[in-house]
Amino acid sequence: MTDRTGIFAGDDPFQIARDWLAEAEKSEVNDPNAIALSTVDADGMPNARMVLLKEIEDAAFVFYTNYESAKATEVTQAGKAAFVMHWKSLRRQIRVRGIVTKEDGPQADEYYRSRSLKSRLGAWASKQSQPLSSRASLMAEVAKVTAQQGPNPKRPSFWGGFRITPIEIEFWADGAFRLHDRFQWRRETPQMAWKVTRLNP
Repeated sequence: MTDRTGIFAGDDPFQIARDWLAEAEKSEVNDPNAIALSTVDADGMPNARMVLLKEIEDAAFVFYTNYESAKATEVTQAGKAAFVMHWKSLRRQIRVRGIVTKEDGPQADEYYRSRSLKSRLGAWASKQSQPLSSRASLMAEVAKVTAQQGPNPKRPSFWGGFRITPIEIEFWADGAFRLHDRFQWRRETPQMAWKVTRLNP
């Protein structure tokens, strides 16, 4: 596509996404890898929350969470999810929709080990999305698991990653007079070739 130049140029949308994220890491004050993850529950009611994207692979986007949380339950039931990554400082965003699978093997173990000890223990202590009587009870649970798990806890079986393999990626950049630039990469299945279309603002 002749007019897909500059920040939109390239034949690999994952590399474009990595390049945009790398640029955002220089200008965003907090969490340039934050994404607004959207899911639906069993009744089709939509849900959204901020999570941290931990890796842009060659063919997918990866984040980690408690598998017993509301988001994980909804992702697992639907098998698909969407997210938007927005950088106010760059006036850009990336929108993704795709198929979701678990990442609960060595890659998840490695990421879990890379987290701070308190975060690793917190993953054990928190019954994510479940009612909590008080913060004091949460801290008591942290103390309990600290005694049980010691200084080098293993990754809990109920905590791991999700890999979003996209069927649609949209790159959006702010334009003068709200005449934004939008390019949609779309394919019917993850095995098919991408079709790139410029969209109206």
